[in-house]
Amino acid sequence: MSTSAAASPELRHWPAPAAAGPVNATVQVPGSKSLTNRYLLLASVAGSPSRLRSPLHSRDSQLMVAALKQLGASIEEVPGEGRFGPDLLVTPAAFTGDNDDGGAPEGSARSVDCGLAGTVMRFVPPVAALLAADTRFDGDPQARKRPMGAIVEALRGLGVPVDDGGSGSLPFTVHGSGSVEGGSLTIDASASSQFVSALLLAAPRFRQGLELRHSGPAVPSLPHVEMTVQVLRGLGVDVDDSEPDCWKVRPGTIAGFDVDIEPDLSNAGPFLAAAVATAGTVSVPNWPETTTQGGDHWRHILTALGADVRYEDNTLQVTGGASVNGVDLDLSEAGELAPTVAALSALATGPSRLRGIGHLRGHETDRLAALVTEINRLGGDAAETSDGITVTPAPLHGGVFHSYDDHRMATAGAIIGLLVDGVEVENIGTTAKTMPEFAQLWQQMLAAKDHTGGA
Repeated sequence: MSTSAAASPELRHWPAPAAAGPVNATVQVPGSKSLTNRYLLLASVAGSPSRLRSPLHSRDSQLMVAALKQLGASIEEVPGEGRFGPDLLVTPAAFTGDNDDGGAPEGSARSVDCGLAGTVMRFVPPVAALLAADTRFDGDPQARKRPMGAIVEALRGLGVPVDDGGSGSLPFTVHGSGSVEGGSLTIDASASSQFVSALLLAAPRFRQGLELRHSGPAVPSLPHVEMTVQVLRGLGVDVDDSEPDCWKVRPGTIAGFDVDIEPDLSNAGPFLAAAVATAGTVSVPNWPETTTQGGDHWRHILTALGADVRYEDNTLQVTGGASVNGVDLDLSEAGELAPTVAALSALATGPSRLRGIGHLRGHETDRLAALVTEINRLGGDAAETSDGITVTPAPLHGGVFHSYDDHRMATAGAIIGLLVDGVEVENIGTTAKTMPEFAQLWQQMLAAKDHTGGA
């Protein structure tokens, strides 16, 4: 897949550019990672070819493409109208016919590199179980620390042997028999909503479909599950989620489809945050009027932080107030936004408390510990709580803001660097996970003269 250069990948310490004054720019952001990878996976198990228009081209989507090719799908780039790269044409060569065809044909052992992509390490194994082959999953060193036990145990509960050496984490091997019977299954998805989505996405190909129940503490980031349900229904899959913590998916063939991918609203966050931090104005065009993306929570989160948020003509416009307000926010439905909110909290005039995000300890890194460590490294006053962090105003100074190979940590450092001289973000190149163009777009935003110019 094509990607744009973000910044020199070899530049380990990226000097975060300071804002000379209020930022005023229009910023177009690439496609949604969450939607791109869901549609890629469903296209690979559909009954005929599909086209994804304006998809995300990033490391996470590259990893998904490579994984699905390992499983037998054909994915090629074709010219499109998207600003950030070509469209994708997906031919589900390894998954043809209906649920009575005996499953996919036999194949040799497969190997999937998950990198740090949660959507790959969790979404792909249930699809690999449909192959009459062994598929080994592994990823970056940090990926081996991410919770995977729920998927491993779910597959075993569906009769699929999985060899994980007893670790409940990567690496592991899925021993597919060519089909999955499906039926009723109960899991504990309190560590990640991706466990639910993973099983729902593959469920139409199970012989009996799936009745999935969650038992345990609340599922975090439920809008991501709602996104999965909406995507499935949009493709004609019968999904019943009328009962809390229960999802019923009927079996059936998914017809090929042609879909436009929404912009990634979570990735729009750092740019909107720049308006809040600098009392400027940033507009993001092509913002959907209604969406299941967690990033749509920016509308009320940024308002709470003191910004004026307006939506008109499919554009979200954010204008920062005279200062950044401290906040008390429950981010359980949009935990991926927490690093950006934490960065703004470090620049706020009052104390902040971010709640409902204990599950972030199991993300690309332990995000709660990382945020507290890096804010405090710059002179801030942050502390962990049982389910989040607190940030108390304190004078900040320059220094190295470590990313921990986590794209959202890197962008958090860039936000703080807007107002604090001398901030250097370690490994800004990690933003290629979901936005290879980040550093370039950031510089263009700061160089724009007014909000109608554009970055």
